[in-house]
Amino acid sequence: MNVADLDSAVAFYSKLFATEPAKRRPGYANFAIVEPPLKLVLIEGVGEPGSLNHLGVEVEDTAAVAAATSRLAAEGLAGAVEDQVECCFALQDKVWVDGPDGEPWEIYTVLADVELPAGDLRTVEPGADAMCCGSAAESAARCC
Repeated sequence: MNVADLDSAVAFYSKLFATEPAKRRPGYANFAIVEPPLKLVLIEGVGEPGSLNHLGVEVEDTAAVAAATSRLAAEGLAGAVEDQVECCFALQDKVWVDGPDGEPWEIYTVLADVELPAGDLRTVEPGADAMCCGSAAESAARCC
């Protein structure tokens, strides 16, 4: 979710879910709520405050991402695969699809935590590499 003031957003969501962020970096906070199961990521200074940045489903491993990619393709949903991409302070494998109203969805797995330069949430510009997001630039561009 895009937020105007990360500190006030973190304070609110920490109270709402009775937990602190699992990961916090400048302009970024990641809540991994166990009960109810929810991953909430707050991104400061990107997009309209209070608007949706993108939606995601975290899966256990790369095999689950590959299975989702195959399933989506079989259903006629064009996906854009990103392997070994550094995004949101994590090394990830993922596949992107756009929902019927253009909302970006990612199915992803986290391979490792990584640090990124101040102010950066991605190391790859969507569409800059033919292997990365070429067929779903809208989704990937909204990531982080």
